[in-house]
Amino acid sequence: MEGSVFTPSLEGMKHIKSPEGEMLTKPFLDVCKLILPVLDKFGSAMSLVKSDVGGNISRLEKKYETDPAKYNHLYSMVKEEVDCKTATDSSSCTNGLLWLTRAMDFLVELFRNLLAHPDWTMTESCTDSYGKTLKKFHGWIASSAFTVALKLAPDRKKFMEVIAGTGDVNADMEKFCSTFPPFLEENHKYLAKFGLDDMKA
Repeated sequence: MEGSVFTPSLEGMKHIKSPEGEMLTKPFLDVCKLILPVLDKFGSAMSLVKSDVGGNISRLEKKYETDPAKYNHLYSMVKEEVDCKTATDSSSCTNGLLWLTRAMDFLVELFRNLLAHPDWTMTESCTDSYGKTLKKFHGWIASSAFTVALKLAPDRKKFMEVIAGTGDVNADMEKFCSTFPPFLEENHKYLAKFGLDDMKA
């Protein structure tokens, strides 16, 4: 693998915004997709996150593909659903974008923990990140399933070796944790404008 597992997504982030500063649908979803291989390296501990992320990406992609010109800007789907009063439906693209953004928040927090706490086990890093991000939006069942799954997190040293490839994994992880969150923050702000940022599972 050329570079670390983060290299492709770091490259992709350069294209998320249009020259006018608009969030673009396809480049944003592509970057989220490029993070899926990182989840693979977690094995079964992240299978819930992976299926959730994958499902939300494909929901948004399907909508985008129905009219790429109309849905070129990421928030055009949300705006349309807000106008049609379907944004709060569980199968809406708005809901998909919200949960995709939250899952990415969780991963960013996890990578921050791996950088900041070299003495923590993988399970400790995951559990702390989950508590800071997704947990408050999950019901009891989802929360229990997540907590059990995170106990299956792989050995930290092995995980870091696997994702390193030929790159400087700590530098790339740090870059990822500083470059990606502003995009996620923008999603939250846009959703919050319509009171849609605190929907629960």
